[in-house]
Amino acid sequence: MRRSIFPVAAVLPLIATFVAFPSTLAAAQNDAGAAVGMQAHLLSSQFNESGHAAVGGDRVRELARARLQEDFRAMSEFRPGYPFWQHIFTIPDGSVAFGSGVDGRLLAVFPNGGDWTRDGRWEDASLSQALRGQRLESRLSPRRDQVAELLEGAAGPVLHNATRGRFLLPNVRAYGSFLEEWGHIYERFGVPAEIGIAQAILESGLNGTVRSEAGAIGFCQWLPANWNRMKQISPFEIEGHNQTTQAAYCAAYLTILATKYGSFIPALSEHHAGGSNVGRTVINGSRLGGETMREQYFLGAEFARDLRTISPTRFREVVRSYGPRSFLYAEMVFGNTYNVTRLTADIPQQPVHAMRAARNLPLADIAQRTGLSVDELRRYNPALVRQVPRGAALYLPFQVDAFGPDIAFWHRPADPDFAAVLTDFLQVDRPLIEWEDPGFAAVLREFRTRFLRTQSEEGIVMATVLAYVIGESYTGARSDILAEFRTDPNILRLVQDAIRERESLLGASLTAR
Repeated sequence: MRRSIFPVAAVLPLIATFVAFPSTLAAAQNDAGAAVGMQAHLLSSQFNESGHAAVGGDRVRELARARLQEDFRAMSEFRPGYPFWQHIFTIPDGSVAFGSGVDGRLLAVFPNGGDWTRDGRWEDASLSQALRGQRLESRLSPRRDQVAELLEGAAGPVLHNATRGRFLLPNVRAYGSFLEEWGHIYERFGVPAEIGIAQAILESGLNGTVRSEAGAIGFCQWLPANWNRMKQISPFEIEGHNQTTQAAYCAAYLTILATKYGSFIPALSEHHAGGSNVGRTVINGSRLGGETMREQYFLGAEFARDLRTISPTRFREVVRSYGPRSFLYAEMVFGNTYNVTRLTADIPQQPVHAMRAARNLPLADIAQRTGLSVDELRRYNPALVRQVPRGAALYLPFQVDAFGPDIAFWHRPADPDFAAVLTDFLQVDRPLIEWEDPGFAAVLREFRTRFLRTQSEEGIVMATVLAYVIGESYTGARSDILAEFRTDPNILRLVQDAIRERESLLGASLTAR
């Protein structure tokens, strides 16, 4: 494992904004064979062999799975403790979990209050005496760091985080039976189901209407302005509070970013931290000797984390707003894939059918024709208040032709034309510096045209999101920001100063050991 040059107290501050669920279905188990678990993810076919979604997209799936396999390998090298985050997502709020940074296994769980030398649950019995006779800090945050340092002597690098189980549990009960269908949607766009749904859990707890403090909504936590922009682009009405709608647009966005980077890891990070922050991170990783995109991202991320510890003010121009949550985001998503696999296997799954509303469909009419309760209709359609507007999607457990044509593309083999265009898109292999150039928009526009020509539901989604990405990437100052970061002499001198100071501290740290 690559160790930080700084003590654990400086590495993992409280990440209170990330939340998860307590496992009432199956307790999270310590995975002594984390590598075996990883391979189980890679070889899992539960999202692809249930009958209706795998046919026609074999090459797309092959490319996406190959990309994910390389991501898991890189994650195991640079962040081998990533499976730890599955435990955070299976324990109710009110505790602090400690895990191994070597393999992610759960070490211990302590209540926020109480005497940790006496209270708590030791998952690794060999460590149960580690706190005996110790005088622990009274305040929670320094106590966490102190205990982590004490455990490091026996267990190696330690991760710790507040548990956040309450965020997801009610939503698992309501929506857990839709995971397989949502997984098929993600897979159609070249995003492995467990990655897409893991991000959705992390962002929203599977709640389509949940809002952040800034007003961001649902699976992708997009702001209303983002959704409004896509509504202006799309030929169809988009109701952004429905998770089944969100899944398609979030998948399209993530597959575009993953194609840009050749990896889901920096793609996820860009979704969270923004393109300029991740661009700077990758550029710094290249300066530090990273050869592949994954190496560059991880090296740059470690560099940013360490510089924030050395002097966040002095090195602000180097790291900007890439902070602790940005550092952990992709790692937490990958750790959460274990929970996606478990939940999908443990919860009986239900179909989700989709109709394009041929007219305004009042809630009362839908309830009368289907015989479903209002609560059940809103479980499938959280956006449904009074009616489904003409042109929007209506989701039901069965098809009702009178409401509109069947648009559940995930129940059918991929349109051959769509699959061909997506296959070509996933294989776009251009340097990141070309993606940053506004001239690259012409390449994306050509793909947008090709997706539109397929006249398929998923083609329209891809075309809509590509238009959104073009506007997001090339109408602002991002390309100028990154060009300056690559070439500005003042930035280059500051980066060299940062590298020297970091190496000096590393040498001092090794000498102290």
